[in-house]
Amino acid sequence: MKHQVINIEGKSTENIELSDKIFSLEPNKKVIQQIVDWQLSRFKARTAKTKQRNEIKGSTSKIYAQKGTGGARHSSRKAPIFVGGGIAHGTKGAVYKVRKLNKKLKKMGLLHMLSQKKKVNTLFVIEDFKKEITKTKIFNAFLKKNNLNNSLIIPDKDSKVKIIKSARNIKNIKIIENEGTNLFDLLKYKNVIFTISSIQSLQKRLNKNEV
Repeated sequence: MKHQVINIEGKSTENIELSDKIFSLEPNKKVIQQIVDWQLSRFKARTAKTKQRNEIKGSTSKIYAQKGTGGARHSSRKAPIFVGGGIAHGTKGAVYKVRKLNKKLKKMGLLHMLSQKKKVNTLFVIEDFKKEITKTKIFNAFLKKNNLNNSLIIPDKDSKVKIIKSARNIKNIKIIENEGTNLFDLLKYKNVIFTISSIQSLQKRLNKNEV
């Protein structure tokens, strides 16, 4: 299928060929939901954790003789009754179980999300940036002119270097590497912007092994 390419001024310049195997699928909401749940579960941090007596660093030697001191019997300084010792019955830091997903399902979810972006006309392709854009004002003007204020930008490496200074401080804009294209970010941002080289590289990578 053909897709329109725009330049930094927002004008149409040419058409690029997009793969039907990637951008013409019927989005499956269940598959997308599975991948999002999997990604969110990986973001969860470990809960509070206290050290048990076997996790305290230090000597395990008996602090004084068992008998003859007139005091209570003690073993090492790691006992919970001593300052700096282990915590009795403390929280052990529950770790969330992350469901495992195979590569085929992850890839399928990404393809369905890209197809959805194409279907609702929120997928944009822009020419590779030849010159560095040093002023945020210029890049912001391009976004506003094309109504792209809430966007995920996935440029090629050369273009990223040329726009990172002008785009990194703009609200609701995120720039990621082509290899880091993921379903959660695609879903979070309304629009997705690729450069020509970036989307060609993505198609080449995803077409290596058909789903």
